[in-house]
Amino acid sequence: MLLTLVWAIQIIAALLLIVLILLHSPKGDGIAGIGGASHVFASQKSAEKGLNKLTGIVAAIFLVCTFLLGFGIIK
Repeated sequence: MLLTLVWAIQIIAALLLIVLILLHSPKGDGIAGIGGASHVFASQKSAEKGLNKLTGIVAAIFLVCTFLLGFGIIK
């Protein structure tokens, strides 16, 4: 029962991690930096900070589940 729960949490965390990483904005200016229009596409710092924090939490949950399952702690 506990093994199934940890597997389910790990799968959900993996899917969430994929989505959260894809939501991150690229760090470079990209094509907007060529014409000096990079200020038009500036992202909100608070939203990016919250997204980084949430991604870190989900990654930590994924790692804990991986260690629990990988070392056979949960049986």
